[in-house]
Amino acid sequence: MYVAHLTLHDFRSWPDLDLELGPGATAFVGRNGQGKTNLVEAIDYLSRLGSHRVAGDAPLVRAGTDQAVVRAAVIRDERRAVLEIEINPGRSNRARINKSPLPRARELLGLVRTVVFSPEDLALVKGDPSERRHFADDLLVQLHPRYAGVRADYDRVLKQRNSLLKSARASRFGSSSAEGALNGPLATLGVWDANLARLGAEMVASRLRLVADLGPLLGKAYEAVARGATRDDATMVYRCSFPARTGADQQGADQDELEQGLLAELERRRRDELDRGISLVGPHRDDLVLSLGDLPVKGYASHGESWSFALALRLASYDLMRSTGDDPILVLDDVFAELDTGRRQQLAELVGDAEQVLVTAAVADDVPVALRGTRYTVAGGTVTRDE
Repeated sequence: MYVAHLTLHDFRSWPDLDLELGPGATAFVGRNGQGKTNLVEAIDYLSRLGSHRVAGDAPLVRAGTDQAVVRAAVIRDERRAVLEIEINPGRSNRARINKSPLPRARELLGLVRTVVFSPEDLALVKGDPSERRHFADDLLVQLHPRYAGVRADYDRVLKQRNSLLKSARASRFGSSSAEGALNGPLATLGVWDANLARLGAEMVASRLRLVADLGPLLGKAYEAVARGATRDDATMVYRCSFPARTGADQQGADQDELEQGLLAELERRRRDELDRGISLVGPHRDDLVLSLGDLPVKGYASHGESWSFALALRLASYDLMRSTGDDPILVLDDVFAELDTGRRQQLAELVGDAEQVLVTAAVADDVPVALRGTRYTVAGGTVTRDE
C-alpha cells in the first residue's frame, strides 16, 4: 500500500497543493516552519481521522478559511482508490471514496494505515497516562476500525454520566445524604452505569488483547534499537482502574468478567464520585505501565533509553500491522534530528524495506543514505523535486 498522489486545499499552511508520490523512500527537506510536517500529517489524518500533533480539527484548517480538504490516491494490490475527507471544525466531517459520499466519515478508517514516528513520541514514555491510552486506542482503530465506534459511544456515555455526577454534587449542598441526591439528578445513574460498564469492558478487553499481541514485538524491537539490550528488557502491562487480573493472567479475562468487575467498582466508589462530581472508574482512567527490567521507564530511564523505548513502541506497532495485512505507510517526522548517528542508522535499516516511507528533515544530512530516495525541497510555499 502506498499513496501515489496527494491533494490539499486549505489544509494547515497549504492553500492548494498537488503532489505526486511513489513507493519507496521520499524525503521532504526544508527549514522549520515551511510546512513539511503538514504534508505527512495530512496523510496520517486520512488513516486515523485525527492528528498526531493536535487534539482537535480547528488548527488543521488554514487561517481565514472554514474548511480543509485532504485527497489521496492510494494504491493497494495494484488497484487505485481516491480517498477524500472534508474537515469542518464544529460540524460533521464528510468523506468520499472515488467521489462517492460515505454515510459517515469514519468509514474511511482501515482503508489506509500509517505509523508515525515524531519528536512527540517521547511523551509516550515520559508523559501522562492519557498519552499511552491514546497510543493504544489509535493503534486499535487502525487494526480494527469498529473500535472507533465503541470508543465514541463510550465517550458519549462518559460525558453524560459526568454531567449527572456534577449535577448531583451541586444538589448535595441542599441534601443531607448521597441517597437524597440519588432521588434527584442521579435517578437514571444505574442506566449510565450499565452502559459505561458494557462499553468500557469492550474497550478494556480490546486493549488487553493488544498488549498481549504487542508485548513480544516490543521486546524484539527494543533489542534492535538499544545497544546491548535483550528482548526481555522492555515490557508493558495494562493497569486497570478496577480490580482485574494482572500480568499474564489478564489474557484470560473475558468481557463479561470485566463488565462485572467494572460495575462492582463503580458501586464501591459511588460516594467518592459524588464527592468529586466525576467518573473515577473505567478505561479513561487506565494506564499502560512500561518497564525496563524491574523499573518503570518513566522516572528511571535515561534520555537515550526513553527514546529507544519510544522507537520500539512504534516499530512494534509497525510489525503488528504488517502481520495483519498490508504494509502501513511509515512516516518519520523530523525524528532523525533527535537521534544520534547510531540510532539513525539502526532505524533506517529496520524500516528500509517498507513499501512507502515518508521522511521530513530540516537538514538533508540528517537523513540516512538508505532513506534518501526521492527528495523534495519545501520552501516558500512550494514543494520542488530535487534532480
